[in-house]
Amino acid sequence: MFPAFLALTWLTGEAAAQTVPQPVQDAPPVDETPIITDEDFEKALPSLTAPKPVPKPETDQAKAGEKLPDKTTAEKTEAEKETPPPTPPLSAQVGGLEVLELPDFPPLTDPELKTDLAPLESFNPDAAPVGEAIANNDSEVPPPIAYELHVDGLAALGLEGRFKDLSALASGKGKADNAAMLRARLTEDEQTALKLLKSEGYYDAVVIARVENADMASSQPLGPQSENTAPKNDANTPQRRLSVLVNANAGEAYKLSSVKVVADPTEPPDLVRNALPLSPGDVIAADLIKSAEANVALILPQEGYPFAELGLRDILIDPQTRTGDYTLPVKTGPRARFGAIVNDTSGGRQAFGPDHVQILSRFETGDLYDSREVDDLRQAMTATGLFTSVGVEPVLTDRKNADGTAVVDLKVTQNAGRPRTIAGDLGFSTGQGARAEINWTHRNFRPPEGALIASIIVGTQEQGLSGTFRRSNAKRRDRTFQYGASFNHQAYDSYEAQTVSLSTSVSRVSTPLWQKLWTWSYGAELLATRETGFSKTRGVDVQDDYFYASLPLKLNYDRTDNLLNPAKGWRAGVQSTPTVTLNGQGGYFVSNIGDVSWYRQVSTKWVVAARGRVGSIYGADTGVIAPSRRLYAGGGGSVRGFGYQELGPRDANNNPFGGRSVVEMAVEARYRFGNFGVVPFIDAGQVYDKEFPEFTNIRFGVGIGARYYTNFGPVRIDIATPISRRDGESPVSLYVGIGQAF
Repeated sequence: MFPAFLALTWLTGEAAAQTVPQPVQDAPPVDETPIITDEDFEKALPSLTAPKPVPKPETDQAKAGEKLPDKTTAEKTEAEKETPPPTPPLSAQVGGLEVLELPDFPPLTDPELKTDLAPLESFNPDAAPVGEAIANNDSEVPPPIAYELHVDGLAALGLEGRFKDLSALASGKGKADNAAMLRARLTEDEQTALKLLKSEGYYDAVVIARVENADMASSQPLGPQSENTAPKNDANTPQRRLSVLVNANAGEAYKLSSVKVVADPTEPPDLVRNALPLSPGDVIAADLIKSAEANVALILPQEGYPFAELGLRDILIDPQTRTGDYTLPVKTGPRARFGAIVNDTSGGRQAFGPDHVQILSRFETGDLYDSREVDDLRQAMTATGLFTSVGVEPVLTDRKNADGTAVVDLKVTQNAGRPRTIAGDLGFSTGQGARAEINWTHRNFRPPEGALIASIIVGTQEQGLSGTFRRSNAKRRDRTFQYGASFNHQAYDSYEAQTVSLSTSVSRVSTPLWQKLWTWSYGAELLATRETGFSKTRGVDVQDDYFYASLPLKLNYDRTDNLLNPAKGWRAGVQSTPTVTLNGQGGYFVSNIGDVSWYRQVSTKWVVAARGRVGSIYGADTGVIAPSRRLYAGGGGSVRGFGYQELGPRDANNNPFGGRSVVEMAVEARYRFGNFGVVPFIDAGQVYDKEFPEFTNIRFGVGIGARYYTNFGPVRIDIATPISRRDGESPVSLYVGIGQAF
């Protein structure tokens, strides 16, 4: 150290000599006497071998010249043990300068300090630092802060619920890990409440969030606790519970003083202004302004302006009067009419050409452009089930109509999905047993929309095989042509039948995506069946062959809100099937059935539903009508509490054999909670041998059902029992299926 110090001293001196200018001749001589001599400097340096003894400080007695009492050897030894070794001085005065003196340091004994540093590439940044490991060993962690949130000033404005949905304090569920977290939530909620109030037109609002009181240590500030007072986080230490208040002073709402629209001329002239439902005196609320502007964006494309654009609104606020002047610029674009439909071949796979798209549309070329018609076309294409995605957008052309309006073509982008699907239907009911139906469908077997459907029915009492070709939207929208052939075997208590049929029909039907007000169908059917059943004229079971030709007709009216799970509205339908016997047995008869259903939602969770059904066969006696063509009641879709076809007249073996008239009624209360539901119900009905129902001897069944609601409809499980059960009737009936009972 000493040579280095001298070297540094001399180098510094040389540098100084090089930079100091030479003195002039008349300058006084420089005093080169050293401040400290070399000998004194050497004496001032501390020893590197042993500490320098330090004299004991004098006591007051010594200073006064008194003689201190002598101590014994034992006392001296004990005092020496208790007295710590003296600390050497850190500095000394040498020639008026203070020179640092260093104490002796013990030798290094920590092995970690003698170990070489690890290579840089072996450093692990994910390893816990030493400080964190030490902190983790500290068991005295303050407990989380519990608090209660109180909101004042928002309930009267109807904003408290919206605020709590956005509140950081509310989302914390009354607990914060520490005071910093609670303070951050207070600040965030102040800004949230302020933004909410301003969005409702209260631009002078003031919001203050604070800790109002505490039921424990209320005098403590909301900050870190001292080391001595921090409670231990154990089960015996109660949490700090605070009362947090968000106080909002809304002030007076700002209102519109004027409403102005800046737009190109339109037809009619006041189209844009009438489409903007804002008036002077309305509160300058964000939701009101945005909904009004959205209405303009909706109305203009419906009135022939497909390319209308809304500019940036301007609201000039006057704090003195608490009013604002509103201005909305609008670019209406050209007024247009429908042109051609063009398929975008650069998109996905095509399902059919533009000619069939034109059949699906409800507008003609030259009609004034209406965005509702475009949305309707898009929905109709989606309802075909042939696409994974469909796009329809207007394209402005350079063509003009005779009245000066522009011509807009519709570009249709198709992305056809897989045309083949497999679907299944499972069910069980007492008297009908288990039943499974599997359908394979090629939805575009013969484009456009020519579907081939194959079905297999496997059940304990029914088996069948059928094939159907169906042409949807056949030369007209919503019209369906269908041709089918089927073979069925049915074995029930009332009859056993082996049936072959050929059928054709033309129909207009509803789908879950496109529910229609009126639906209908008409067609023709040829049927050959060999059946074994009770013959009333002979009084025994007989086997006969029947050949029928019939013209089934159906008409339905639907005012419900949902096809598969209605909650309000009503629907009604009638079907009539004139039938002629081709082999001379039974002659001619007409089967007529009428149905009506009614639904009412009494609350968000309760729906009351009721239905009625009346049927009649006119023109032939029961004994000459094939057993499978007669009318029956009982089962999951009829009168619950009874087995399938269990009601009505019975033969000598106590088996039902059907009749020529029927009446059914049902009332149920549907209670839903989440995706589940409970449905108590009462059903009633009876079958009569006469042509028209007599409404006597009505049988009742009561039960309860469970529902599991899915995106394709509810899964239904119903259990019911008959009232005043008779011989041959099931004590308990079970029904499992998809969809509501009615």
